[in-house]
Amino acid sequence: MRHLPERNLWEGGATLVAGLALWLFAGDVRVPVVDLPKAGIVMMCVGGAQTAWGLFRSARRPA
Repeated sequence: MRHLPERNLWEGGATLVAGLALWLFAGDVRVPVVDLPKAGIVMMCVGGAQTAWGLFRSARRPA
């Protein structure tokens, strides 16, 4: 199945926004396994990379 570049853009943008929300607002929440602000930073990096990949694929799409 071919993935459309728009799907990468939507998923990457949503992951980036969710990571930003974790980074900004989850500083007071204590979870025994993971530090939520650090997980938010990782999610922002992954979301940014996925968004960049979607932009790259939409730019290289044949006309």
